[in-house]
Amino acid sequence: GMPSIGIYSYELFHEYGVENIIRIGSAGAYTSDLHIFDLVLANSCWSESTYCMAQAGVKGDIQYPSPELNETIKEAADKLGIKLREERIHSSDVFYHEANVPDHNDFYNEHGCVCVEMESFALFHNAKILGKNAACILTISDSLVTNEHASAKERQTSFAQMMEVALEAAIMR
Repeated sequence: GMPSIGIYSYELFHEYGVENIIRIGSAGAYTSDLHIFDLVLANSCWSESTYCMAQAGVKGDIQYPSPELNETIKEAADKLGIKLREERIHSSDVFYHEANVPDHNDFYNEHGCVCVEMESFALFHNAKILGKNAACILTISDSLVTNEHASAKERQTSFAQMMEVALEAAIMR
C-alpha cells in the first residue's frame, strides 16, 4: 500500500537518484466499461488518504503522474499495438470497506474514479515533491460491478501486456 511505496519510492528518488518510476499492478474496476485484463494508464489519482498531509503538509485529494512519462507510455503502447485507457483512478488505504461508508459507486460518481489500487497517490506525491517522474499502468483483475475476477493462475500469466508497455517505455526514456 501507500506506506510501503512511500518508503521505497522516496528512497529510490532521494537516496539512489532514480528519475523515473512506472508502477505496474492490478486494479478492481468501478465501471462495467472496464473488463478483465483491460489496461488503464492513470491520468490522475484521487484518494481519501492523509499521506501527502502527513509526509509534507500538502493538502488535497488528487495527485497527478508526470505528463512526460505518461506520453512516453502512450507512445510505447502505440508502438506495441496495445490499447490503454487514460483515466482517473482511486488509490485506497483499505481493501475491505464496511457497508456504512462510501463504496465504489460513490467513488465513481463523485470523483470519476474508474478503478481502485493502493499505491499511486503516494508515488505521485513523492515524485512531485522531489522533482522526479512517476506513472502508473494497471491491469484490471476484477470488477466490483460485474463480479468478474481473474483466477490466481491468470494473475500470474496474463499481465504481460502491462509489463511489455512499461519495459518499452523504460527503453524509450
